[in-house]
Amino acid sequence: MQRIRCVTYAVAAAGLFALMPEASADEVLRLAVAQRGAWDSAAPQLGQSAGIFKKHGIVLDLLYVEDAGEAELPVASGKADVGLPVGLMGVLRAYVRGAAIRIIGASLTGSANYWYVAANSSIKTIKDINGRTIGHPNSGDTGRYDVFDLMKQYGVRATPISKNGAAATFDSVMSGQLDVGWATPPFGIDAIEGGQIRIVARANDVPTIRDKTVRVVVVNTDTLQKRKDALARFMGAYRETLEWMYSDPAALKSYAEFAGVSETLARRLRDEFFTKKLLSPDSIVGLKSVVKEAVALSYIRAPLAKQQTAELIQLPAVKSIGAWFRVFSPQSP
Repeated sequence: MQRIRCVTYAVAAAGLFALMPEASADEVLRLAVAQRGAWDSAAPQLGQSAGIFKKHGIVLDLLYVEDAGEAELPVASGKADVGLPVGLMGVLRAYVRGAAIRIIGASLTGSANYWYVAANSSIKTIKDINGRTIGHPNSGDTGRYDVFDLMKQYGVRATPISKNGAAATFDSVMSGQLDVGWATPPFGIDAIEGGQIRIVARANDVPTIRDKTVRVVVVNTDTLQKRKDALARFMGAYRETLEWMYSDPAALKSYAEFAGVSETLARRLRDEFFTKKLLSPDSIVGLKSVVKEAVALSYIRAPLAKQQTAELIQLPAVKSIGAWFRVFSPQSP
């Protein structure tokens, strides 16, 4: 009986140890994700559901927050390892104030925002907005200033009106209180398809908007120092998820179910508004311009020194040789 027990325990122990490598292979990363259901922040949810992060040995513990500013705070405090999408100018401000965050990727370069009018408006093109009123958000890092870039690009003069949110803007346009409204997809897409409103301008048609990274992926500095391999695998899975989102019809179906929209709307959202290039994580574009704006708008007092830039922005190499990470010093206009 004693011998049988020993054999039984030995077999059980062998089975346990055989399972341990598989059980310990996956690393958990806590993610603060802004704007649940938005296409540009859906990659963690979709990639995890599709098993892509699992393939890279990563399990995500997702914490959803309302907006980009809220995604920064849990990371800086250490309650989350990674946060996205987070406004770049807000990150610059937090960094110079000593916050424990670093940038490991871009999450949005350019903008999917658009300006629209009521379907029966006499405004047919952006040139027709001279002397009219045009809405812009009253919060956010750079989106609220896009209207000025728009007017400068097309040489028009309108009266900017600050509005508290896309829904309030829509109501003002439909009631005739505001001539031109703004929105971030998916808001307003149903109204476009229903013939209630018409698009008159797109933010990404303006080079000064299109050629800037405005949202980034941030990491807590302690996580960066201690878990570089896990972060490199996370970013690898993130890239693979983005490729899948733009190539496989199954991704559209998964997003439609997640966001509670039709697959037709999901396809339009992806193909017309959030083109693949917007979501590329591999470079921070137009950093000098963003820093200049951050100084002008009092987010920071002075431009970052070269050493500060190298410390703040650390992107995992797409293909690493001898090391997982490279420090990225952006060379941008």
